[in-house]
Amino acid sequence: MDKNAGATANVVVDAPKQLAKDAEWLLRRCTKPNQKEYLKIVQAVLMGFLVMGFVGYFTKLIHIPINNIIVGGA
Repeated sequence: MDKNAGATANVVVDAPKQLAKDAEWLLRRCTKPNQKEYLKIVQAVLMGFLVMGFVGYFTKLIHIPINNIIVGGA
């Protein structure tokens, strides 16, 4: 093996080691949300579902009559 192959092998070995080290650091820094934080997250997700549902519903509600006019009820 020449010098470049050895350097490439070191990079291939060092990258997963660094990833594992960074993942371990991140997991140590993370904490579980308390009840107040959890309820805020649930509320935000629920609002997102509701907004996207209404947007989809009204989009469908508007496009069905327009499609019938264009197609001619065929």
